[in-house]
Amino acid sequence: MLRKGPLLFLLAVGGLAALARFTLGGGERLDDRTTNPLLPSSALEVVADLPLPPGNIAVSKGGRVFFTFHPEASPPIHVAELVDGKPVPYPDEEFQKPEGGAEHFQTPLSLRIDRQNRLWVLDHGSYGITGQPRIFTFDLKTNKRIDRYDFPSSIAGMLSMLNDLQVDPEGRRIYIADTSLFGRRPAIIVYDVENRTSRRLLDRHPSVMPKDYLMNAAGRDMTFFGLVTLKIGVDSIALDTQGKWLYYAPVSDDRMYRIATRDLNDESLAPEALAAKVEIWGRKTLSDGITMDVDDDIYLSDMEHSAILELRPDHKLVTLLKDERLRWPDGFSFGPDGWLYVSCSALHQVILKSRGEIRAYAPYQLFRFKPGPAGVPGH
Repeated sequence: MLRKGPLLFLLAVGGLAALARFTLGGGERLDDRTTNPLLPSSALEVVADLPLPPGNIAVSKGGRVFFTFHPEASPPIHVAELVDGKPVPYPDEEFQKPEGGAEHFQTPLSLRIDRQNRLWVLDHGSYGITGQPRIFTFDLKTNKRIDRYDFPSSIAGMLSMLNDLQVDPEGRRIYIADTSLFGRRPAIIVYDVENRTSRRLLDRHPSVMPKDYLMNAAGRDMTFFGLVTLKIGVDSIALDTQGKWLYYAPVSDDRMYRIATRDLNDESLAPEALAAKVEIWGRKTLSDGITMDVDDDIYLSDMEHSAILELRPDHKLVTLLKDERLRWPDGFSFGPDGWLYVSCSALHQVILKSRGEIRAYAPYQLFRFKPGPAGVPGH
């Protein structure tokens, strides 16, 4: 017979497990919205094979390729430039290391190049738990760090996750998706570069919250310990080429949303008034990264079906590519000559895996293809 103490402990553990499954588990599968692809697999060109999974990617108008190694893989190099097909630490090796108290990267994931030829690197600082959420700016002419902004805890505190960003055409405002994977408080953050101020908007608005979908990537249900289902809030984020509309969506949602940047930038709008400005733009699949071309087409990476889709201005959703080599297509960046680059983070083979297992799934890829319309390089 169990003594009273152990029995109560087991009941408590069982109760917590049941509560976790009820509140964080479960979910339903989204219907497959992909169709026959418009482009053949031969349109997909390998840019680089990598030893560890990439995070996001940014390509300059001159064709320089920058990317992050995904922080989930605990990489020794955080930000790299592709030189002669090989990753080289950017801006240098010292910036990758915490030793010596010098300025360094912690857990950068997203990066973009603006029209002023500056590289922006967003670092979530280990979810704001042991690090400092911040954004770095580098001049690509000199490869020198020219600015850094540390987000106050009221904007990006503990359990935040500064996941992705977009820079407006003038380089004056940065729009950031705080996924808040563990804190469950997703939001949009606007950083005013000139005034060095930041604002947290649409906090826990329905358009940034994950919906009750069970994600499956390459046959793996993204459920952990039989209790917790991976449900990801706002992550996908893109600006049109004029910088007038911000398009965004949670990964775990079947809809795309948009809001006018003039409304996001209007500090006189009360939260309720701003919330009323959000529009549902169209249907989508579960998607990670997004970007836009000059014709206002939205490109989406679909990790469930190893696909890349296009959401057109008439709200029609079409499939461009389907290829099993697209292992969790993640981030996008247009480059010169109409190329659209995509990083594949293979997160279904990375999350909660050992270093040996992660390396065993190598190589990981950066790809590119030509979708038709061009886009702004770096975005």
